[in-house]
Amino acid sequence: MRKFIKFLVRKIPRPILIKFSFLFSGIISIFYKGKKYECPICEHKFRKMLPYGNKGAVNRLCPKCLSLERHRLIWLYLKQKTKFFTDNLKVLHIAPEQSFFKRFKALDNLDYTTGDLESPIVDVHFDIQNMPFKDNTYDIVICNHVLEHIPNEHKAITEIYRILKKGGWAILQVPINPNFEKTYEDPSITDPKEREKHFGQYDHLRYHGKDYGKRLEAGGFTVDENKFVKTFTNEQIDYYRLPKNETLYIAKKI
Repeated sequence: MRKFIKFLVRKIPRPILIKFSFLFSGIISIFYKGKKYECPICEHKFRKMLPYGNKGAVNRLCPKCLSLERHRLIWLYLKQKTKFFTDNLKVLHIAPEQSFFKRFKALDNLDYTTGDLESPIVDVHFDIQNMPFKDNTYDIVICNHVLEHIPNEHKAITEIYRILKKGGWAILQVPINPNFEKTYEDPSITDPKEREKHFGQYDHLRYHGKDYGKRLEAGGFTVDENKFVKTFTNEQIDYYRLPKNETLYIAKKI
């Protein structure tokens, strides 16, 4: 299974993976039932999670809803620390994760729009560097593991800031290399194999460092580098398969 998923992640285009992912999960989840781990999103329990990533790292992907560690952490943050599930909110979800979008779309309190450049499941197709929305439109923007793919990251950040209402906020996660004080990027690196070597994945254009919060602030935001995962015990982190050191970047338009 590890080699199979590693092959899928490396070789199959993202739109095709998205289209057929739920068929795959419906079949495979039957074989992973157990009691050792629980996904807080779909609330199913498993003997172990699926491997995931271009290196096939083990025990990561929920066999039922296909959530990863970061998705489960975000879900718990939204439930425990925000009014996302209760208040009437206008939400834009960029590159929506499969584990989230049907559940968010079903919430009566949300005016929920999904968008992406090419995903087959979204409401609107657009380039995040030039979004087709008016200023001050949304209360919340969710945009996870997108900015590392974008040529002009600063333009994308300022676009998210522009379409948020005053007082609105965004969750803007990216892969962070804790060994880098500054974000590493080199536009001369265009070969997919070299990009994977330098930036961690063949379609990444940079590897973010500890300065990521400052990059968001340069786009106008006030940034909360939130250590929400530290509110859980080690046992809970293992049981829900949460990322041990993930910082949530909550960008606010003051």
